[in-house]
Amino acid sequence: MPQLSLHTPVGDLTVSEEDGAIVAIDWGWGRDQTETPLLRRARDQLHAYFDRTRTSFDLPLAPAGTAYRQRVWAALCRIPHGQTRSYLDIAREAGGSPRSVGGANGANPIPIVIPCHRVLATTGIGGYSGSGGLDTKRFLLSLEADALALAPRDAARSPG
Repeated sequence: MPQLSLHTPVGDLTVSEEDGAIVAIDWGWGRDQTETPLLRRARDQLHAYFDRTRTSFDLPLAPAGTAYRQRVWAALCRIPHGQTRSYLDIAREAGGSPRSVGGANGANPIPIVIPCHRVLATTGIGGYSGSGGLDTKRFLLSLEADALALAPRDAARSPG
């Protein structure tokens, strides 16, 4: 399986590709490095995200998981950049309970791109299974809030 690693503000990440789609983003530096066009595109989009110049990802994704987890992950992808939803909100959209949504979030094989960090508990921030735990979740939420603050206010009206 081709993999490509990159340095980010939340630590090293390794992106994996299979059959023309991104299947995983793992914390840490992968042993084998293979540059494919898709992995380079993913790397470039992640760098732009961390540079606050990209607010969405345009990558083919194929996370392995149950039908329920697939519904949860699809719901996460619909949360706009810089916004959050509660575990209860996602449960209402995808089915299940807030606890089952938390389980699906914890099993998310493509963090950041499938933005499980945007899901909060109704009583606070909730959890985060990525490297660095809640510090990483807070960083990602802050990064997105900063990117929104830097975005041009009239971008929709600009020509071209």
